[in-house]
Amino acid sequence: MFFWHIGGTIAIVRYAFRDERMDLRFLALGALLPDLIDKPVALLFFSDLQASALFAHTLLFSFALMTVVVVATRRGRPRRRWMALAVGVMVHLLLDFLWGAPETLFWPLLGTEFAPATGGDVGGYLGAVFGNPWRWVQEAVGLAYVVALYRKADLANPGKRRRFIETGQVDAPIGRPASP
Repeated sequence: MFFWHIGGTIAIVRYAFRDERMDLRFLALGALLPDLIDKPVALLFFSDLQASALFAHTLLFSFALMTVVVVATRRGRPRRRWMALAVGVMVHLLLDFLWGAPETLFWPLLGTEFAPATGGDVGGYLGAVFGNPWRWVQEAVGLAYVVALYRKADLANPGKRRRFIETGQVDAPIGRPASP
């Protein structure tokens, strides 16, 4: 789930926080971080764990990361940048619908086992993931948002793309929410 997490996280955070100066590079990294940590471990030890979402998919990991950011950084640009990483991790949990796997989300409060993955073995798990049409719809939605933001921010323009690479910011105004 690559584009689902990147596109979904950026869309949710941009419109919830309405912060046009947020570093989208760190936000996107945070959106992928739980999978970057857990999936390799889960695939290596799947026969023992029988789970694909592990420690990095827990609220404990998210809160620990956010605490480290607050304690280790001062107010200002460094905290802003690193807080985007922590927020990206939190939104990842939302986009993974982890409320349906409380034993993972609230680990270790509900026990030391993680929610079991479907498939029985690595091959079955991968088949279940890649054979699920809902996953492909999610990826398409995420990709559509990334493409729309790319176009709106005119990232085909070398100067604007360079600004994004250097700062993580794009020239794509968020706009005001509709008033009731």
